Amino acid sequence: MPLSDAIPALLVLADGTAYRGWSFGATGTTIGEVVFNTGMTGYQEVLTDPSYRGQIVVFTYPELGNTGVNPEDEESARPQVQGAIARNICHKPSNWRSAQSLPDYLKQHQIPGIFGIDTRALTRKIRMYGAMNGGISTEILDEAELLEQVQAAPNMAGLNLVREVTTSTVYEWSDPTTAVWEFNPEGTVNNGESLTVVALDFGVKRNILRRLASYGCRVIVVPADTSPEEILKYNPDGIFLSNGPGDPSAVTEGITTAKVLLQSEKPIFGICMGHQILGHALGADTFKLKFGHRGLNQPAGLQQRVEITSQNHSFAIDPDSLPEAVVEISHLNLNDRTVAGLRHKSLPIFSVQYHPEASPGPHDADYLFAQFVHQMRTTKQATTTEVS
Repeated sequence: MPLSDAIPALLVLADGTAYRGWSFGATGTTIGEVVFNTGMTGYQEVLTDPSYRGQIVVFTYPELGNTGVNPEDEESARPQVQGAIARNICHKPSNWRSAQSLPDYLKQHQIPGIFGIDTRALTRKIRMYGAMNGGISTEILDEAELLEQVQAAPNMAGLNLVREVTTSTVYEWSDPTTAVWEFNPEGTVNNGESLTVVALDFGVKRNILRRLASYGCRVIVVPADTSPEEILKYNPDGIFLSNGPGDPSAVTEGITTAKVLLQSEKPIFGICMGHQILGHALGADTFKLKFGHRGLNQPAGLQQRVEITSQNHSFAIDPDSLPEAVVEISHLNLNDRTVAGLRHKSLPIFSVQYHPEASPGPHDADYLFAQFVHQMRTTKQATTTEVS
């Protein structure tokens, strides 16, 4: 598309900084927390990840939309971001899997975007001053007027966005990772009895459910406000706490539920928001990071093992608040030493701050699904033996 045909767009941050560019996707006005993602691939997975609810994503990789979009790569039923920011946009994608261009896809789902701005300068500002609210508009091109709306919007700290993305009904997920994309066929072979996992949906990604199914699990997905009594009625072999958006400390129902589920002594596995919810249930606190971790190359590890991981989060667990007698740190983010993994000292309960399903991203941490399955089998065998 020639720029002579492009619609002008304005981006204004809460500190008054303004960037002028061009519209892609839907027209109109959108406001959210402006954050950046450093991944060079996987923009469709990012846009449809429920963990990005309430956020406007800056893509640091300068080219966006070259491979278009397709139904198979969606992590949820629709884009979840408030808006998108890019340097360059491709309107005519070239890829055999492409079903639609990125601008048309965002327009279809009423998601505004702005391109043609200096995303390097914007990313530096966020790194220096922290993530902050911002607004994109094609209808309000006066900086002061848009700034007024941005400054009136609530901050991410204290927001419970889980209720906006959780499922409204219980459903069963059975689709494994598609055979052509299966990167660990030997590791996912399951010759034993099927294991039942209840997944508490705080904003779960589809590829997490696919990995659980690939490891032989029967996955029952339940709304975030499901009571622990209802969850335990399924007699699950394990409980999964999913990723999700917003401030984990505001998800009080989920924390209360997790506290009760801990008493069942069943295997529990948490990812991202689920990791933070588990931390709160164990008595820890969380805090908001300056600009968060969002990308595909975050190193995590402890004791001579390093995993390159896919991460997407704004909050982290305060290590000083962890009850040392009960839980131990299993992983650290090796860039800033924040807590990236927890492990209960006596129960089959663990969690990580990153995404081992890695869609997109490296598969270093896929073993964690196997670890969850092993814990469920061990616990089930021990219980059966005890009953006998």
